[in-house]
Order: sequence, then structure tokens, then C-alpha cells
Amino acid sequence: MKLSNFHFELPPELVAKYPAKERDESRLMVVHRDTGKIEHRIFKELIHYFDEGDAMVFNNTMVFPARLFGKKEKTGAKIEVFLLRELNHDARLWDVLVDPARKIRVGNKLYFTDLEGNEVLIAEVVDNTTSRGRTIRFLFDGTDDEFNAELFKLGKTPLPKYINREVESMDRERYQTIYAKELGAVAAPTAGLHFSRNLMKRFELLGVNSAEITLHIGLGTFRNIEVEDLSKHKMDAEYFRIGQEAADIVNAAKKAKKRVCSVGTTSMRSIESAVNADNMLKRAEGWTNKFIYPPYEFSIADSMITNFHLPKSSLIIMICAFGGYDLMMEAYEEAVKEKYRFFSYGDAMLIL
Repeated sequence: MKLSNFHFELPPELVAKYPAKERDESRLMVVHRDTGKIEHRIFKELIHYFDEGDAMVFNNTMVFPARLFGKKEKTGAKIEVFLLRELNHDARLWDVLVDPARKIRVGNKLYFTDLEGNEVLIAEVVDNTTSRGRTIRFLFDGTDDEFNAELFKLGKTPLPKYINREVESMDRERYQTIYAKELGAVAAPTAGLHFSRNLMKRFELLGVNSAEITLHIGLGTFRNIEVEDLSKHKMDAEYFRIGQEAADIVNAAKKAKKRVCSVGTTSMRSIESAVNADNMLKRAEGWTNKFIYPPYEFSIADSMITNFHLPKSSLIIMICAFGGYDLMMEAYEEAVKEKYRFFSYGDAMLIL
């Protein structure tokens, strides 16, 4: 399989700029791997495909408002800072991108102000890591909760650039799953955006078990693949954690021959990074740079929910590894023809 195999023509108007009015009323394409059948449903009808004892794997990462706008000391030059990941929690040390990068030197202080112009946060540049990247330390004496509160007050939701509009107040809530708990992602696990509280409750009453894992999505998710030979592509490492409770829920479903559904590509990458010798899910914590491309034998999930992805992206490549190349490319052709909405705020696909 080469990168060029994963190209398809996508009309720009199919890129969703806004989410569906209600989370669970986006469209749902259901693809059956065993027969090749493709169905067109509404997302809340997802419940018809699951039963008591099945398990769903959710990524409970929380998107933080990673885009900050500040000023450089003395000159007052405007600086945009994009928080990539926390390097040292106690020291409040962060890996960031800065724009314009040429104006920022080690030792510079950056001031971040609220709408009234009050200086709320101060950061010091402690290292130059790449041409655009820096390491900064926030100079803040309060508690973790107080620090996070200031970040949420000052920061803007980091909508992917392809949405191509200004961030609006509703994005703070809608570009976040309803089950988000663990702060640390710069992008939402978008398959989970379709789940409403009502739908989650209906799954609970049906007896479908939820296994929560965490993978903090980084900007590498959006990085272009530059090599034609997929075996030479290196994914950015992302932090993930799978607890014993989640492993037990998934393994119980597997042993009972029940369905295990991965909600999203990030959940799939996490569980495939934590497989034991018996092809069961194990407790794990660390960094994963696992890149899944065809041919690949999946060990844990036998179904998955995902959005519609960019051509030539690591995400569509994983989908083709799971659903089968020919069937998935046919499904994408159908999605374009039927005018499904693509990317983060778009519609969903269930692969069975």
C-alpha cells in the first residue's frame, strides 16, 4: 500500500464548518464488512446495532483551549502561543508553538491579558526547540485548579485549520465530548462528539458497558504524511493510559463473544498499543507512536465508529486497514455522492 492509494476527490463544500444542531442527529453510514452492505441512518439509531454485554471504548481526553494571544515584554509585540503539551506539571513547563517565532528569544517574558486588559498570566521562554517551537514556563503561584481556570478563561478552542472560520462561543462546548475528563488534548476525539447524554443513558439501560481510556491527541494527528512508502512514516508520540477497569470491561466482552466497539481512531490506537500475549487488553500507560496501515491484524475491537477523514491522512489509512481497502474507498465514494459532511464537525460511520 502506498500513500497515493488513499487519495480521493473531496468537494470543499462537504467540509463541515459547524456541528449538527443536536449531537446525536448527525448522519450515520453503517458499513457491514461481511456482506459489503452500506446503510444510511441517523446517529442515534446506532443503538440498534448493540446489545447487552457489548463494550464500547471511549477516549475521555479533554481539549484545553490551547490557543493563547499575548504580548512580548517591553516591545508589546503581539504573539500567538499554541500550547502543544505539558512537559513538567509541577514546573508548569510547556512545549509550544509561537508565531511570529523570529521575535521570541530565550529569557523573554510573555504577558497574557484578559478582555479588560489585566495581566492574568506571565510566561518565560526557557528554551528554543525548533524554528517555530519553544519551551515556556508559566510563572503562576496558585493551585492547579486556579491555573487551569485561567487557561480556560484566556485560551481559545483550537479548531482545526480546515474548519476555516473564527472560533465562536459554542465551540467551547461542542468541540468537546460530553464525557471528557482528562485535560491534555489539542484536538477532540471527534467520533465521540456525536454522543448525547440521552444516547449514553440509553446504552447504559441496554446493558452496554463503557470502557474509558485516555489518549491526549496532539497536532501530529493533522500532520501530512510526506512519504509514499507507508512503512517509512513515523507518527508523533502521544501519551495514553488504559486502566485495569477498562481492560476488565473489554476482556469480559471478548470472552463472552460480545461486540467490542472502538469509538474513534484514537481509542483504536490506544487499545492496539496495549495487547498482551493472549490477544487481550492489558493495563498500560506511556507514549504510543503506533501507525496502523494495511495489512494489519486487529486484536481487540471488532467494530468501530469514526468520522469521515482527509484524503491521504493517517486516519483514513487506519480505517482502510480495519474495514478493508476496497470497501472503505467505495464507502467514501458513496459518502461524497450522498453529500455526507466531512471531518471534525461532520457525520459518522459505523464499521461492523
